Amino acid sequence: MTMTPPAASAAPYSPPLGSTKDAIDTPALCLDLDALESNIESIMASCRAHGVAWRPHAKGHKAPAIARLQLAAGALGVTVAKLGEAEVMAAAGVRDILIANMIVGPLKVARLVELCRVADPIVCVDHLDQIEPLSAAMQQAGLTLRVIIEVDIGLRRVGVPVGEATLALAREILRRPGLRFAGIMGYEGHLLTVPNLDEKAGKIWDALSELTATADLLRQNDIPCEIVSCAGTGSYMYAVQQPGVSEIQAGGAIFMDVYYRTRCQVPDLRYALTVLTTIISRPTSERAIIDSGRKTLSMELQMPEVAGREDIRVMGLNAEHGILELATSAQNLKIGDRLELVPGYGDLTCVMHDNLYGFRKGRLEVIWPIAARGKLQ
Repeated sequence: MTMTPPAASAAPYSPPLGSTKDAIDTPALCLDLDALESNIESIMASCRAHGVAWRPHAKGHKAPAIARLQLAAGALGVTVAKLGEAEVMAAAGVRDILIANMIVGPLKVARLVELCRVADPIVCVDHLDQIEPLSAAMQQAGLTLRVIIEVDIGLRRVGVPVGEATLALAREILRRPGLRFAGIMGYEGHLLTVPNLDEKAGKIWDALSELTATADLLRQNDIPCEIVSCAGTGSYMYAVQQPGVSEIQAGGAIFMDVYYRTRCQVPDLRYALTVLTTIISRPTSERAIIDSGRKTLSMELQMPEVAGREDIRVMGLNAEHGILELATSAQNLKIGDRLELVPGYGDLTCVMHDNLYGFRKGRLEVIWPIAARGKLQ
């Protein structure tokens, strides 16, 4: 029986550099490079003004090219959520990597040993059962791993209670060969959307005061605490002003999105990330359908908005379709017309795409692979 060979797969879609957005197929995840660089400089300037370092979270962009831009601007390293993301960053030459998560199980510990041979990671712990396997593996490999304790300052997710419990765990880390105690971190994520800004500032101050007081307690007991890390995008402007904080992790601020702008009330930063989309149907005068749905955009925390068009509302997202409500002034839109959407939440939008298309003054300048996409282990 003669078998017909499978057809060759199509070449990956890659528009030529210098293209306008008209030459980009949709949906496409686009980046305004001027806005991105402006946001990076704004965050870095805020950190410098208050003597705080920036170790930006990469879980949103997952792109080593962006991490290198941040390092060039003055960031001291990167933060990641998963070991797989850390491996991607290390392969791209980034050495100082905070894994803001617990590394558990022999498979991950073995991978962490190999990561330590090419980079200088920091791992979070909040329990003795995490510490002992790390110590044994590092001691056997003849390596030293930096470890920080995650402290629960109110989020009620992971973390050791503030104060004496953190002190007790730090003492246990100091007893374990192969580990170096590097400090503590906490996340005030439960306070990002407090509506009243005075109340928000006060609650963040109280939460971070518990974190910095815990760092002071360690030092009073002759335990150096170099790192005191905290802060997401929705709170970084308060965290940099907190005495005793050594670094912030805010990552999504480089892109901005509707959630951070409206619900977290983050001012001044520019929308850099958009999704280019095409109108594919006009069922009624008041409704248009686009080729971007839930597999293109996240609507979990906040619905996306149409950039520059207050007369168009995103009513809903299906798997592959977006539904737009059109005011009278927008009812001249036609099938084939294009729009740009500002993501409701950038982190959960980037993970659906393979590439970022970077534009400057309307021309495609770079195509950056989202290289850590899918690195969930």
